[in-house]
Formats: sequence, structure tokens, C-alpha cells
Amino acid sequence: MNLLQGSSVLITGGTGSIGKVMVKNLLDNYDLRRIAIFSRDELKQSNMREEFSNDRRLRWFLGDIRDLTRLQRAFFQVDYVVHAAALKQVDTGEYNPSEFIKTNILGSQNVVDAAIECQVKRVIALSTDKASSPINLYGATKLTADKLFISANNYGQPRGTIFSVVRYGNVMGSRGSVIPFFKDLAANGKKIPITDVRMTRFWITLDVAAEFILNSLSLMQGGELYVPKIPSMKIVDLAKAISPNLEIYETGVRPGEKLHEEMISEDDSRRTYILSDRYVVAPVIAEWGFQIPSNAIYMEEGKAYRSDTNELWLTESDIRDYLARSEE
Repeated sequence: MNLLQGSSVLITGGTGSIGKVMVKNLLDNYDLRRIAIFSRDELKQSNMREEFSNDRRLRWFLGDIRDLTRLQRAFFQVDYVVHAAALKQVDTGEYNPSEFIKTNILGSQNVVDAAIECQVKRVIALSTDKASSPINLYGATKLTADKLFISANNYGQPRGTIFSVVRYGNVMGSRGSVIPFFKDLAANGKKIPITDVRMTRFWITLDVAAEFILNSLSLMQGGELYVPKIPSMKIVDLAKAISPNLEIYETGVRPGEKLHEEMISEDDSRRTYILSDRYVVAPVIAEWGFQIPSNAIYMEEGKAYRSDTNELWLTESDIRDYLARSEE
């Protein structure tokens, strides 16, 4: 990806799971001038500095995306921004909506404003399957953030800053993943709780997600919402793959939780075209001149991209193989 050679990249929320994997990818594969990590937690930054042996290309910014002035200072002479900072726990969002709004919506607007002010070349924001047809506060704030980043092209493109969004499903191995929770229960011989045995989810590995984000950064013209073609799995199959002999019991769906996740809604399907490894949702309004490829193949109109009707599936055996590889 020649786009990144010799450049400066900043990752908001860069001490999170996806941020760490992206930093490793960038350090290993690209000759960058600088990688800046912007996050709130000094302990996580300290631990990450040690993890990457104080690599001279890394820079560390303590700050909160709620603070526009701090973002402007951090974005100075940055070429590309990956916006990964967010509050993400669904049930926590139901009880603390104002905090999610301050970070996921107002904080995202700050990222947009700082990027335009500092003339960052490209900004890509990380979304979630919960932002499509949202039923919970977290999903609603992420959908709003998606809209902010896409519409930001109206203001940013005249000044040389373009914005796009990447949306993907649950990430295997990330902080907050259900996998370590299930493993701890299995190690202690305890029953495994599942909210509903019918539940399905999209799944993607950290490495695949990081590569998809960087690839999208190189492809973007501004205003796209990129969605990878990734497999679904049944949560009950995940539990069985971790511990086939332990008893499973249902606890009931939690506040704001869906039985099945969705990454592209029926209404958005009419604006979605298909590439070999992804779907691309075109912006509703694109006065900055967004161009859909003349030979584009469109998604079937009225067909949602959902985890229960997905064509790609992980079997219990597939999940077990992944878990074994991740422990090597």
C-alpha cells in the first residue's frame, strides 16, 4: 500500500484490541514516519509501549475525543486517522445513554472537526453491525456517528479531507469478546449461559479486521460504508466448541440485544454494490461527486445482510480449529 509509505497515521482508541493489531501490522509492513496512539488510559499506553519495545516510530497522546482542543493538537501533521475510540458495551449504554452520546456522537464530531481543521488527508471510522437498524442506544450512537462521517465529506473534501466508514461484526479475541468468558467458565466446570440458543452473530478475527481497515483506507474516495464478507456462527456452536461436555442454559435476551445481527438493512441494499471481498454502501447524498463503478454489481434490492441468512457459516469444527490456532 504505497499510500501509507512515509506517512503519519493516528489511531484514536489505539490501545484497544484492534488498535494493537493495526499498530503491529503497520510497523511490520510499512515504512511510516510516525504512528500516533490517542487514548485515555495511561496504564494501557505504558503497557503497550513495553509491548512494542518503545519503537521510535510510536508517539503517545493521552486525551479524550470529547476534548476538541486536544484532538487538534494530536492531529497536527497527521496524514491519516483511524477512528476506533468508542464506548461499546450494549447493556452499559442502556443505563448510561448520556455518556455514550458524549463519546460516540459528540466525540466523533470532534474527530471530524479536528481532521478538517488540521487538513488530515483521509479519515476512516470503525462502525459495528449494531448500527444497522439499531434497537439499542449503542447502535443508535454508532449509526449517528456513521452519518456524521459520511456527511463530513461535504465540508472536508473542499479542504482535502475525505471520510469513510468500515462496519464489521463481533471480533474474535477482542476485549469484551464472549470467548474468554466462556473459557473461564469451562475451565472451572461451570455451566455456560447463553441468552437464547437461536442467537447468531457475524464474526471476524482481529488480523482480518485490521487488514480490511487498512485496505479500505487505500480504496476510499469518500462517503463509502465498507462491509466485509465474513461468516456467521451460532453462539451455541461457539459454546460447544469451547466445552462440548458442559451444560448450556438460557438466561433470556439482555436489554438492547438482538437475536441476529445485521450489517446492511433492506433499505440500504438498493445503494449497495458488491466487490470480491466486500459490500460497499454508497452515500445517500454525495454532492462532492462520489462515483459508483460503471460495471458495479448491485446487491439484491430488499435483501438485508443478516447473520442468520448469511451464505457463509462457521461450523463447530471451524470454531474449534480457530480457537486451537489462537492458543499456539
